[in-house]
Amino acid sequence: MSLRSDNVKIGAERAPNRSLFYAMGYTREELERPLIAVVSAHSEIVPGHFHLDKIAEAVKAGIRMAGGTPVLVPAIGVCDGIAMGHIGMKYSLASRELICDSTETMIMAHQLDGAVLIPNCDKIVPGMVMAAVRMDIPAVVCSGGPMMAGRYDGQKVSLSKLFEAVGAYKAGLIDEAKLEECETGACPGCGSCAGMYTANSMNCLCEAIGIALPGNGTIPAVSNKRMMLAKHAGMAVMEMVRRNITARQIINEKSLRNALACDMALGCSTNSVLHLLAIAHEAGVELDLNLFNEISAKVPNLCHLAPAGPTHIEDLDACGGIPAVQSELLRGGLIDGSALTVTGKTIAENVEGARVLDPEVVRPLENPFSKTGGLQVLWGNIAPEGCVVKRSAVAPEMLKHTGPARVFDSEDTAIDAIYKGKIVPGDVVVIRYEGPKGGPGMREMLNPTSALAGMKLDKTVALITDGRFSGASRGASIGHVSPEAAEGGPIGLLRDGDLITIDIPNASIQVDLTDEEWAARKKAYVAPEPNVKTGWLARYAKLVTSASHGAVMKG
Repeated sequence: MSLRSDNVKIGAERAPNRSLFYAMGYTREELERPLIAVVSAHSEIVPGHFHLDKIAEAVKAGIRMAGGTPVLVPAIGVCDGIAMGHIGMKYSLASRELICDSTETMIMAHQLDGAVLIPNCDKIVPGMVMAAVRMDIPAVVCSGGPMMAGRYDGQKVSLSKLFEAVGAYKAGLIDEAKLEECETGACPGCGSCAGMYTANSMNCLCEAIGIALPGNGTIPAVSNKRMMLAKHAGMAVMEMVRRNITARQIINEKSLRNALACDMALGCSTNSVLHLLAIAHEAGVELDLNLFNEISAKVPNLCHLAPAGPTHIEDLDACGGIPAVQSELLRGGLIDGSALTVTGKTIAENVEGARVLDPEVVRPLENPFSKTGGLQVLWGNIAPEGCVVKRSAVAPEMLKHTGPARVFDSEDTAIDAIYKGKIVPGDVVVIRYEGPKGGPGMREMLNPTSALAGMKLDKTVALITDGRFSGASRGASIGHVSPEAAEGGPIGLLRDGDLITIDIPNASIQVDLTDEEWAARKKAYVAPEPNVKTGWLARYAKLVTSASHGAVMKG
């Protein structure tokens, strides 16, 4: 069969190219086989990536067993938890584009025939998938797997509990000893943080969309089954190369709808909206925010994983994992079982025989946590192009809320006010100039949301922002307000005391202002100076699109 790698290894004119492979110890026999990129985000700064060197070795073994030659190449990755609450978080979402571009660069520059993508954390997963779809090559995602839940105060916990413990400590609800107990117990080892945060959301959705093998999203990082999965991923990509199954045959309108349905059933992170929009953009599929609400209205929320509830990814795995969720959705006719996957089989074939083993971890369609999905898109005069909330993590009493705005022009000033006790029940905290362009980089707001939760204000205070939230956030946390303030969006015109009404069931967010008042504020508005004027973030700010379009780069 004809291979892309023939461009660097076949014919007399490629003797110089071959000599460079020989310089690294590759043999003639290895060069006669397909060359498969093993794109690993291994580093010693991200718990989710700390062990990916072992995963990569297992993937390479699988590729060799199936008759290919693995070629290890690197990818960067930001740890959102370590980057949280300071300038580092400006780099996180923006790094998705670097990961996509650099993955494309390494594979195309060296003309590799396929790829096993080994990410684990938030922006690395979608960045690699975007690259695979852009190049339309045979590709399999093999994540590093979730962290086991930690222990604190006699309960299973994950990282979100620690962020909330900081808020509780600031409010005097716990002492320093309890904070330290949580600090040392919340994250017991390697893997992506144990709740249904963005990393695990995207790793589960890679299964749902068909670009990863069953088990990718839920098998724990420390399990022997994770190493087996890695070997099978290496074997699977070789079969894709032989059959010429490429990323765009798998990721298309049908599979994206399947992913959205699983998203709603699982109660995934709001960041999944950004990433699915970006993946769809690379796949050439029209996907807009209206579709999220359309599917949310049909697909019930079946899971309340942390931070929405007490269960963790390890519990979802023990319950049957994503195949169990898919089997339940198939039973209700809520996903298309004919969609192709990297196994070479359809979704329906992959999940045949799968079933839910614990109806409290994955509830049946007849007894969901809610009849609508985990995410909701809202529109109104604050967000003409939409904004997003993780509905499944909102307390029932906050699904509808009216209160006065408390307006802040950065996350830093907002968190300072929260820690100093200046936010009171009923308030609507507004954080702006934190969008893709204004941040730049659209920082996650886990510190303010978890502080409010830790202070027991998550059932009385709402937060809206043109930035975004961690998957670990809970409460009436409404992000991705578009257009953002830095693009002249209405959120930039809000003032302290403005009465804001949030109606999540009816997909509405409004501020009580007359047309005359809007016009007067627009006339008086003076745009602030950019937050960042140098480095690649300044270039990013000039090229990035709205969150309502996935915060992708302009063509």
